[in-house]
Amino acid sequence: MLLSNRAVFASSDLDEVRGEVAKVFCPHRLELAGDADLLSARFNSVQLGSVRVSYLDYGADVHIEPGDLDTFFLVMIPLAGRSLIRVGDKEIVSTTSLASLPSPTRHLDMRWAAGCPQLVVKFERTSIERSLEQMLGEHLDAPVVFDPGVDLTAGWTRSWRDMADLLVREAERDDGLTGHPLAIAHLENALITLLLTMQPSNYLERLTTPRPPALPKVVRRAMEFIEGHAHLPLTTADVAGAVAVSSRSLQEGFRAHLGLTPMAHLRQVRLARVHDELRTADPARATVTTVAARWGFLHQGRFAAQYRERYGQPPSETLRRGSASGG
Repeated sequence: MLLSNRAVFASSDLDEVRGEVAKVFCPHRLELAGDADLLSARFNSVQLGSVRVSYLDYGADVHIEPGDLDTFFLVMIPLAGRSLIRVGDKEIVSTTSLASLPSPTRHLDMRWAAGCPQLVVKFERTSIERSLEQMLGEHLDAPVVFDPGVDLTAGWTRSWRDMADLLVREAERDDGLTGHPLAIAHLENALITLLLTMQPSNYLERLTTPRPPALPKVVRRAMEFIEGHAHLPLTTADVAGAVAVSSRSLQEGFRAHLGLTPMAHLRQVRLARVHDELRTADPARATVTTVAARWGFLHQGRFAAQYRERYGQPPSETLRRGSASGG
């Protein structure tokens, strides 16, 4: 069972189950659709930044009708079994290979079969819309509506699921990344960006339409912004918003004039900051893992390779030598 250390409740009382789940999500209709004796609900959940990950299993066949979610999006991934999901006028059968993604302005009605525990990832509507506006460089003229079925066999969704699973694993550890807000924010931004740029929606075509490249002056301003804010959980959209261009224009401007993306430049800046910290840190008090995580490097193997390529030595050697030379 996922997130067993983050238990919210376990109950066979229908009213209690409905009430406890509603506290985390929203008021909804919940009815048994089969043998009432099978109801044995378990709900584990944790808030990570503005994303919430949950494990939810009713044990029995249930009919769930939240209606319009209004303030949040859900990605619901069956870990076994299947569920019937109706979102507005669309209907899918969700399985371990087809997740569901209801949008907050479309009526949601579901039937979960017994033996269909699900991993549920909740995103605030404001986070999705803010990210999209920053990527477009303009205000939205309609609510975001995704296609309700997410093909979990596609290449990008395998990457997406890997990141969602990473969030779960870290939440299951007492010493995980949950204590590193920058790292969690990076994962959240990556999850949202993949959804917006890969999952079909009413904005996908607009997002993928080529934009004029940003001018060199804008690129310089963006570089200065990155230098001054590298300690924050920046996204391409954040940088683009700071210099008043769309994310696509900024990306094309960076590629045209620097030969790399804004996030690649940010990684270079952060790599330099890690290097500076390691040179002056006390090995008795600091570790490479801690310093790297503080600057948003989540995969230690990849970080070590990038560091060695740039500085010609492993980060642990920089930490040791810095101490030996007195900083």
